[in-house]
Amino acid sequence: MPVVKDEQAMAATPPRWDMLIHDVHLATMVDGDTPFGAIEDGALAIQDGRLAFVGRRADLPPGEPEALAVRVHAAGGGWATPGLIDCHTHLVHGGDRSAEFERRLKGESYADIARAGGGIAATVAATRQAGEDVLVDTGVRRLASLCRDGVTTVEVKSGYALELDGELAMLRAARRLADRCPVDVVTTFLGAHALPPDFAGDADDYIAVVCDTMLPEVARLKAADAVDAFCERIAFSAAQVGRVFDAAAAHGLLVKLHADQLSDGGGAALAAAHGALSADHLEYADDAGLAAMARAGTVAVLLPGAFYYLGETRRPPMAAMRAHGVAMAVATDCNPGSSPVVSLRAALNMACVLFALTPEEALAGATRVAAQALGLAGDRGTLEVGKRADIALWDVGRPAELVYYLGGDPCRAVFHRGRLAGTPYGSSLKLQA
Repeated sequence: MPVVKDEQAMAATPPRWDMLIHDVHLATMVDGDTPFGAIEDGALAIQDGRLAFVGRRADLPPGEPEALAVRVHAAGGGWATPGLIDCHTHLVHGGDRSAEFERRLKGESYADIARAGGGIAATVAATRQAGEDVLVDTGVRRLASLCRDGVTTVEVKSGYALELDGELAMLRAARRLADRCPVDVVTTFLGAHALPPDFAGDADDYIAVVCDTMLPEVARLKAADAVDAFCERIAFSAAQVGRVFDAAAAHGLLVKLHADQLSDGGGAALAAAHGALSADHLEYADDAGLAAMARAGTVAVLLPGAFYYLGETRRPPMAAMRAHGVAMAVATDCNPGSSPVVSLRAALNMACVLFALTPEEALAGATRVAAQALGLAGDRGTLEVGKRADIALWDVGRPAELVYYLGGDPCRAVFHRGRLAGTPYGSSLKLQA
């Protein structure tokens, strides 16, 4: 990996960086021949919130570390990774559905509960009753747990109000989370999440409202970075989702899709046809759809938390994804009904145990590939010169430990945009700025 463009000039005039982190091993997550993109006994330099040096400590300019940077952190021989990226969450919502969790354990299916007025509809009622400030406060509690787990970028969807004012309130609340936690928040408009009770039996009419009323206002206010939809028998058809995606394109918004989770509805192919950033879930995706995703560069976002909580038995077609070269991300899918998971590392462990990802694939899925799933691959997701200085420091002996343990507290420090970060509810961060 090239470290600097002009090593002789740097040696002649040593830089004075904002920060230097040394005595650390680097899991750069750069795709290549070296597992995890590893650089042992490495160093990282930060200037103006971006990485200015990534390489071996031996390749630093001559002199003491304190002469090279305003601030110096000796990391004690642990490992550094890019800040983790949770690329699919529903963090902002009202209420909880722990009672439904009990019902499922007694034998009711997710689909049966949804048809009886539970599921997403129950959260819609609770979200419509909650004020924006409540949505922020409860969302922060969930997000703080992710932050303590090394997350520096998180995607947050709307989709639990299903009417214009409420959807806008959810998107505003999601953006406000970044005022309370050291993360970047990417917002996604999910108006086509479920059919609201006030449109019972009129799915086409509701989709018309999403396309003709909600989406234009979301775009006008720049409230969302992308548009999502739920393509499933209990939600919306491929034709209805296609209308939403056409409307999104008309307003210059990128798209992603909840696809083929409970049945093969052609979601993978639909996402690919619209150039979607990602297609998420994919338990029932067929071979043709996965091949189309590979051609389109659409990322598969694996959500093992929902698979686990719903007691599913059909896992995504991993062999076909690998055969076609589909990039695979991993996310928590943190939501109140089917995946109340507030640890991205737990989701990575589930992805390995339940879906047979390798530790390297899983960690790439929460860094490099997750950035791709959000359209941010050029800015973050790997430790490379010029990229955002979003860094997590870990008290582990090798990168696979981050996936191997279920639970624990290995995160020693998080740097967000080059600054040492904390969370509003305390944290395991041990370094002092």
